[in-house]
Amino acid sequence: MPSTTYRSPWRDDETTALGELADKFFAREIIPNRERFEQQHFVDRDVWTKAGDIGLLCCSIPEEYGGGGGTFTHDLAVFEAQARALDTGFGNAVHSGIVAHYILAYGTEEQRRRWLPRMASGDTIAAVAMTEPGAGSDLKNIKTTAIRDGDHCVVNGSKTFISNGSQADLIVVVAKTDPSAGAKGVSLVVVETADAPGFTRGRILDKVGQQAADTSELSFEDVRVPAGNLLGGEEGRGFGQLMTQLAQERLIIGVTAVATMEAAVAETVAYTKSRNAFGQTIFDFQNTKFVLAECETLAHACRVFIDSCIDRHLNGQLDGTTAAMAKWWLTEQQCQVIDRCVQLFGGYGYMREYPIARMYADARVQKIYGGSNEVMKDLIARAL
Repeated sequence: MPSTTYRSPWRDDETTALGELADKFFAREIIPNRERFEQQHFVDRDVWTKAGDIGLLCCSIPEEYGGGGGTFTHDLAVFEAQARALDTGFGNAVHSGIVAHYILAYGTEEQRRRWLPRMASGDTIAAVAMTEPGAGSDLKNIKTTAIRDGDHCVVNGSKTFISNGSQADLIVVVAKTDPSAGAKGVSLVVVETADAPGFTRGRILDKVGQQAADTSELSFEDVRVPAGNLLGGEEGRGFGQLMTQLAQERLIIGVTAVATMEAAVAETVAYTKSRNAFGQTIFDFQNTKFVLAECETLAHACRVFIDSCIDRHLNGQLDGTTAAMAKWWLTEQQCQVIDRCVQLFGGYGYMREYPIARMYADARVQKIYGGSNEVMKDLIARAL
């Protein structure tokens, strides 16, 4: 942040260089095509392979599985660059930050070697299918089933709000392998979509914001999946796997919130200093200065908090309660800060040709996905 000498402790010369490489990538591949991507509601498939070619996918996956061999900070450098570019369309956070780590953490050796290299190259696009029309944050009550039939699991059910859904080649499906066992009957089943009779993709959903993001409905009707595609080769482990990995997902949401907040403040400072009203710049009004001072302070406090969470995560010490705190509080601040910045733009802040308007629309869902903020507060309260 320009107003302080603070530097995130996880950021070193290597992650900084990777972030700069990612900045150039988004400037070249995403920003010039933004309008088209928003109209079609997904980014072109070759964006994925181009990102893979220069090492922006699966940065923290070991080299033996085709990844970058870095730490999770390398993925974060890419996610932050995407936030700085004000892009919410490219679904790499789900692909590299979530699905790749499910496979790395819980997959068998054969599964890792089969799926991760193609994810790292961008030839395979990955998604995770948790949410259902009747079950959002309540994962224990999903209805999708994957019932064993010989050497296959037969998958039936519907999923919605699935990031990367219309393009995904590989989908980690949250399903009940034993519907009578509650949470203990939840398993993660990997569906390879290229040869999956009974699997259909519904519409790409028309959202308030994040227009370029591929968010789709999926349907499974007697889809036969080899039993060898059970993640880790075991049934009934899915709920625990989800709970463990959700801390990282919520950390990613928090990182995106902070980076976007910082970009919003910078954008608003530049705008208010360049626009005149009543004989002076908008920035020169005391109210403007006070609002921006408050927003900058909030953004900096959020940065220090997320950096603390990142440090704990890198040391294997980020607990679910703290991850929930980060997710709800940082996304709340993101929405508040951007709302106040929009006000300083006046009418132009409501025009989509201005980046701040897109930030405003894109930010709202941050308080919903990854577990609604009400659920996050409930999780925190249970630890009190």
